[in-house]
Amino acid sequence: MTGVTARAIMVQGTGSNVGKSLLVAGLCRAALRRGFNVAPFKPQNMSNNAAVTEDGGEIGRAQALQALACGRAPSVHMNPVLLKPESDTGSQVVIQGRAVSRIEARDFSGARGALLAAVLESFGILARSVGLIVVEGAGSPAETNLRRGDIANMGFARAAGVPVVLAGDIDRGGVIAQIVGTHAVLDPGDRAMIAGFVVNKFRGDVALFDDGYRDIATRTGWRGFGVLPWFHAAHLLPAEDAVDLTRGSGCGGFHIACPMLSRIANFDDLDPLAAEPGVRLSMVPPGRPLPGDADLVILPGTKSTLGDLAFLRAQGWDIDLAAHLRRGGRVLGICGGYQMLGRWIDDPMGVDGAAGRVAGLGLLDVATVMAADKTLRRVSARHEATDTVLSGYEIHMGRTEGPDTARPFARIGAAAQAAAADRAFADGAFADGSPDGAQSRDGLVSGTYLHGLFADDAFRLAWLARQGAVGAATSYGQTVEDTLDALAAHMERHLDLSALFAAAAVPQLHP
Repeated sequence: MTGVTARAIMVQGTGSNVGKSLLVAGLCRAALRRGFNVAPFKPQNMSNNAAVTEDGGEIGRAQALQALACGRAPSVHMNPVLLKPESDTGSQVVIQGRAVSRIEARDFSGARGALLAAVLESFGILARSVGLIVVEGAGSPAETNLRRGDIANMGFARAAGVPVVLAGDIDRGGVIAQIVGTHAVLDPGDRAMIAGFVVNKFRGDVALFDDGYRDIATRTGWRGFGVLPWFHAAHLLPAEDAVDLTRGSGCGGFHIACPMLSRIANFDDLDPLAAEPGVRLSMVPPGRPLPGDADLVILPGTKSTLGDLAFLRAQGWDIDLAAHLRRGGRVLGICGGYQMLGRWIDDPMGVDGAAGRVAGLGLLDVATVMAADKTLRRVSARHEATDTVLSGYEIHMGRTEGPDTARPFARIGAAAQAAAADRAFADGAFADGSPDGAQSRDGLVSGTYLHGLFADDAFRLAWLARQGAVGAATSYGQTVEDTLDALAAHMERHLDLSALFAAAAVPQLHP
């Protein structure tokens, strides 16, 4: 790679959900604290939890958190290929921040090679602007059936010449077999890329695993960078995957219920609420009714509004919502959840599934027409009910109109691309701004296209008060920053980070 002086190190895992995203976030923050000019990178991600960058692109939410850990603004080049599942077999393909196509799982193997050029281009852009890149793999390099055309693990590592640290998860059991088995199935060229291993998520006395740790090193010939005990504050950081969602949090008096839709997206919208001591958040899994004592039900975002509307009805949650409203409960729909609340959803071009019109839940007098164009932007807005300025972002397809939009959830400021923290708006900045969302006549049902709104402390406090709940005057953003610092310190205590960072190398392009 011409002009590259940065060094890079890659974290791969023995399987999915072994903690790669958290390890990379911790390494990024530890590197920043050591004085490195550092950036994260993930060649290929599969997630419906996306973040909007300042230039109006989208990347995986985990890479946005890792960018924060690096003290950097998120960039589309930190996650050049993002796959957003729309069904069990198909995904939307986002390349360098822009949705370009839809692809079936059976066809993806043949398409991977064509995506490698975009991956290496983005990696090169980062490598020419920072001193250290911490790369995150996806899934596991032991999935030998996926090796041909791979761009997420060893295919990328070898193409870019980046050394690998292999992470195993002892909490799920069998970590010796995980790491030694990976060594056994890798071909010699891939095996040579591994600089060492880390054992993650240990509970109890680490010394009890000394023999196992030495056994891994003996059987593989790889050096160990340490055993990392369970990081108990991990729940304070945004989760990347829906499988990481907790079934409930908090024990406060104000009860919020959220159904776990099959294609739930941007569910980190709820994290600031879950962190509120006065709030009890229940994530309701399929097959269970919405709790009858809920004060508020939030219908979250989804990658497939029509698919998840059918899924919601199949669980009987539409009946639960009607009963909830009869009891005087409130409902808030966010993005796809907002679209579901309307009278109908029209998809004339089949961008969200089969073309046609589907009846919505009928709880708001609005209707949505789907379109291929995607709205991607960071915004500042004023919440109408509390007259509070908030920041957030939009990431959706479709346009929603109808009588209830005359009572908008918020008004987006004229400077829609304003920095999230910028509150220097004149009083009239939102008066003529475009309306967002809608509210029913009785005020019990509302919807919005704004994501990330509850991370805004002033808005969250005012909104909770409006619901009759008591919020804590705390900074959610500072909580995340403090947790990243604690994670970095935790890793410094238990891992040989000096040796790990020393294993990083200047990338060498090997197409």
